[in-house]
Amino acid sequence: MRNILLWCCLVPLVALASEDPAIPAHVQISEGPDGYRLTVDGHPFLIRGAGLADGNQEELAARGGNSFRTWSTGTDRARVVGMLDRARRNGLMVAMGIEVARERHGFDYGDSAAVERQWKRVREEVRLYRNHPAVLMWVVGNELNLESRDPRVWNAVNDLAVMIHREDPHHPVMTTLAGFDPDLMELIRTRAPALDLVGIQLYGDIVDLPAKLERSRWTGPYVVTEWGPTGHWESPQTDWGAPIEGDASRKAAWLQERYQRVIARDTRQGLGSYVFLWGDKQERTPTWYGLFLASGESTPGVDTMQYLWTGQWPRNRAPSITPIAIDGKQAESSLVLRPGQRVTARTTSEDPDADRLTFRWRIREESRATTVGGDAEAVPPTVAFKGEEDGRGGISFQAPVVAGNYRLFVEVHDGRGHAAYANFPFRVAASQ
Repeated sequence: MRNILLWCCLVPLVALASEDPAIPAHVQISEGPDGYRLTVDGHPFLIRGAGLADGNQEELAARGGNSFRTWSTGTDRARVVGMLDRARRNGLMVAMGIEVARERHGFDYGDSAAVERQWKRVREEVRLYRNHPAVLMWVVGNELNLESRDPRVWNAVNDLAVMIHREDPHHPVMTTLAGFDPDLMELIRTRAPALDLVGIQLYGDIVDLPAKLERSRWTGPYVVTEWGPTGHWESPQTDWGAPIEGDASRKAAWLQERYQRVIARDTRQGLGSYVFLWGDKQERTPTWYGLFLASGESTPGVDTMQYLWTGQWPRNRAPSITPIAIDGKQAESSLVLRPGQRVTARTTSEDPDADRLTFRWRIREESRATTVGGDAEAVPPTVAFKGEEDGRGGISFQAPVVAGNYRLFVEVHDGRGHAAYANFPFRVAASQ
């Protein structure tokens, strides 16, 4: 591991970045008696960040964030520089994601010509943006260990890190890992020693992070580059394999508990974190990981992150919500309905500011996606249904007439740009 300087402290980035847009910020990590410390232009910097692709930078800054990470960069200079300029205006630093080919997508790390082409492409990207003052670090690849068996991927990562250090001496280089274990970390130590730190990506099992660090004998610096709700792969399932999603209020509670219990406590190796995701994304459902609805409303998780970053709750908060019950049954009951069967669904919601609440219900087909690692999924289509709402979180409706797997969704809106949500997977079968 390179010796770079990191210190965890809340410092406005506006005071850190150079006024000259052509002069890069100087980011360092070093190890001292109290652990690893990060500085940006000599000022202590603790990463209070989020994964952000097309999300709202301005709201991230207003909520107390100071950084965001991306997953790819590319050579569209106008687009990327525009993103970086916007980040700089908002006082945000950017961990620049660089796309690196994955074995699970068919890339062969035994193909030296393909590996060299990738090396040259990454070099071009680094040269384009290395001097922008909003750049915090380079993130070489994302979860390259997922469904990977060829250890040569880490040799390629090391070659990229060596090249980036030569091209850009001002910024650290990292890669992100889907979980971690002793064998994986040994590969990183032996095959990719040029990395300055690693990114750790854990969801429900983030509570095991301290034990994982100890078992893996990882004593270097790290950033938690993805964390959030319990993942769909580690959640309870119905009898037919549909993952059961937590509601928006439960997820917000998870964020607070996991951040305070795990992330904030490691002041020796941990350099901060990027919560996933500052925006919305279809991944098994349209709401599983996003902190915002597709229509733009913020959820209780956003309020929680503001509290964790600043110590202050927002003046107007998102409503709370409870899990949906259908005819008194919870999602864990693996509910099967007859075609066209009439049932009643109910949730309870409260607004801490006494704002007037409205409910929006819909049914979608259950996702058939089997992708991993956040690969693209299509949003399942909605299904027309007849329902009568009571305006207080209840709806009587008829199940779809076509047999299949479905999911009932509800959103509750406060009319002030905030919302909460819940959903309930169910099955329709001709006989039960």
